[in-house]
Amino acid sequence: MAKDFQRFMSQLQETNQTLDFFCDFKKISQNVENIKLSLCILNSLIGAKDMRSAVETIWNRDKTAFNVMDILIAVRSEGKKVVLDKIGNCVVLDSMFKSVDGVMEFLDDTGLTEIFQSRRITNLVDYVFGIETGLDTNARKNRSGHVMEGIVKHIFDNNNIKYRQEVYSSEWPEITKVLGDDEKRFDFVVKTTGKTYLIEVNFYSSGGSKLNEVARAYTDLAPKINSVSGFEFVWITDGIGWKSARNKLQEAYNNIPSIYNLTDISDFVDQIEKWQYPLTSNPQTTISQSSRVIV
Repeated sequence: MAKDFQRFMSQLQETNQTLDFFCDFKKISQNVENIKLSLCILNSLIGAKDMRSAVETIWNRDKTAFNVMDILIAVRSEGKKVVLDKIGNCVVLDSMFKSVDGVMEFLDDTGLTEIFQSRRITNLVDYVFGIETGLDTNARKNRSGHVMEGIVKHIFDNNNIKYRQEVYSSEWPEITKVLGDDEKRFDFVVKTTGKTYLIEVNFYSSGGSKLNEVARAYTDLAPKINSVSGFEFVWITDGIGWKSARNKLQEAYNNIPSIYNLTDISDFVDQIEKWQYPLTSNPQTTISQSSRVIV
């Protein structure tokens, strides 16, 4: 079928989000479980009339419990977050948990002392579960890409197409030669008897400068890969976010022979099915060599 950019744009989907997209409760629960013991110890601060005395009691029994306090203000510092202390000095947030005075400064200046003493929070485990749920929304942009990969994976599986995921360009010396120092990780690789398809997958439900950058990068990448005999670059993308980057996408569409969306991906499946496509002559050997091979 001849390429038709207008048709391609009209096929773009509004969303790829199912209800399990919004919160990864398995990950949230595990994050809370990892620090649950410390949170239970810190629960003794709730309702304390003399906060310093309560802090000192915990300090004398298990001072490491305070190491998780950054999450109480929805921060994952991991030793990197820098803040201003009460006299204007730049300090690493985690360093405040190395002394009773530092802990008290943290509690007082963040407002947690008042929150604890007034019992606005009744259980830190439940409170942090809520914080983790909020922080998990920050992962949605990356999750959208993973959802798209899952959709493509499902299409390949349903059509008995053998593939590998997350494969680095360094696997092929001839590809490394044309890409130079720019090592690339491809979302999927489909190897047929006639050609090896190196595939990138993404979905954009909203616009932004990143879309122009992605289109520009793939416009540059595709001819390099396609210049190598036996290889072809394939880009599977969708989402109405592309309407804000229409011109740059059209440029890519006109220069990259193999661009598909979720509607016309069947054309790519048909192309693959024209070939026999064993990954190796011995699938069991392939599985043992790479756990990323899915058959």
